[in-house]
Amino acid sequence: MKFLTKAIQTAVSQRETGRRQFWAWLNAVFNKVDYDRIKTVGPDRAAAEWLLRCGAKVRFQGLDRWHQDYNALPTGPLDRHKIVAIDATDSCIMYRGFDHLDGLKYLDEIQFKKCIYLEDTCLEKLSSLQNLQESLHLLEVVSCGNVTDKGIIALHKLKNLERLFLSDLPGLKDKQTTVDRLQTALPGLDINLDLD
Repeated sequence: MKFLTKAIQTAVSQRETGRRQFWAWLNAVFNKVDYDRIKTVGPDRAAAEWLLRCGAKVRFQGLDRWHQDYNALPTGPLDRHKIVAIDATDSCIMYRGFDHLDGLKYLDEIQFKKCIYLEDTCLEKLSSLQNLQESLHLLEVVSCGNVTDKGIIALHKLKNLERLFLSDLPGLKDKQTTVDRLQTALPGLDINLDLD
């Protein structure tokens, strides 16, 4: 009987591993950057398509509502709809897709909440994009377990960032020192750190 129980546990474990590998592969496909598509439809439309494929929401300039349905993205002239806000809550966005953010000149606000693939390299990439250094004013990073002090410190390049909200980040080991270093680099930044 013990042998049968062990065999069933092994089979279930292998099936779960296969499912995880499938979803990891699918998420990687969703995050692949199509540079030809960016040239064809423009950076805002291509970024919106990427974000919605990955389960995020976007808000466009002049529109109050959040868009989360890929098939209901606004149409019209390519330069008409500019992304001003991203809500990536529970999305599968990952580093390989962050090149989609290059060229977004009006992006003012980003919320990363419960993003299991968000890691330091994502925040480093975000901070290195010249257009976001100019436009981004509000950033939230909440319940993203792969973000460490290194990723938060990398945000110092976002020179126009006005508000930063950090919460439930178990990867932050030296929270106060990290916040102090960021505050020194960006003295006008309002940092809200939820220490719980």
